[in-house]
Amino acid sequence: MAKYSVEKKEAAMKKLLPPINMSVAAVAAEEGVSEQTLYNWRDKARQSGVPVPGKKPTTLEWSAETKFAVVVETATFSASQLSQYCREKGLYPEQVSEWRDSCLSGFQTTKEQERAAKKQAKADRSEIKFLKKELRYKESALAETAALLVLRKKLRALYGEDDEES
Repeated sequence: MAKYSVEKKEAAMKKLLPPINMSVAAVAAEEGVSEQTLYNWRDKARQSGVPVPGKKPTTLEWSAETKFAVVVETATFSASQLSQYCREKGLYPEQVSEWRDSCLSGFQTTKEQERAAKKQAKADRSEIKFLKKELRYKESALAETAALLVLRKKLRALYGEDDEES
């Protein structure tokens, strides 16, 4: 079994991770390291909490553990540090903040979650009520317009006028 220097391992891992995201086969050919060794390094990095995309190409498909690792890693970052981190990892700051919110919502108590669900349900009911009222108004306006058109047509027929004159 060949021993690789720390520098060589870091260089290979850097190529596997965002923003470069080279394939394992390409890195193996370029660095002269076997593909299985690279897979092992990537798996060890993932287990240690490093956000590694792995077999899933987009950040939307990353595992919950990987997303949580990113949230923990960026918890103390300022906006500029977060932007720099996101550029290096191929992420968007909005994704990280969304993941952070998801993590925090998981720590809410059941009562808080129920309260938030009730508040959302109340807002939904109010919006549905408003939309139904608006729909009834528009339906009545449409019926009135249709009735006026029918009456106009009957009036013209009664007086014997052509429809094209108007």
